[in-house]
Amino acid sequence: MAQFRSKEKKTPPAISTQSLPDIIFMLIFFFMVSTTMRESTLLVKKPHLPKATEFVKLEKKSLVSNIYIAAPTLKYQNLFGTQPVIQLNESIEDVSKIAQFVETEKESMPANDRSQMTVSLKVDSKAKMGIVSDVKQELRKANALKVSYSVVPKQ
Repeated sequence: MAQFRSKEKKTPPAISTQSLPDIIFMLIFFFMVSTTMRESTLLVKKPHLPKATEFVKLEKKSLVSNIYIAAPTLKYQNLFGTQPVIQLNESIEDVSKIAQFVETEKESMPANDRSQMTVSLKVDSKAKMGIVSDVKQELRKANALKVSYSVVPKQ
């Protein structure tokens, strides 16, 4: 004889949430590892760089100090004008402050890595060569002889 079903409604089994904290932790860990922090806030316009002809891969990014040369952003144009200016870390400075900048950057590095410090010049293609030449002369005086010209990818 056939089986008779009971008239009670059966509820579906509950979904197990035991692995949910593990999944969330893995996602948080992934985003923490894959996210990069901003090096510095640009006070100058994003440089329109000329097309690169050579490419050199830097071994340690922590040994690179950036100097930006471009026109100030709209927020700072009433203070600095529209001509290209020099940004060292988080401030717009004069050419005479470059030696102090190099010294400060070297002091923040481990003693055995100081000789490997590289200064990366990110110069707007519309900037005059005179300001770039002045910066390079000051870098020579400060004994910062490893200079690279890096290209910022267009976004």
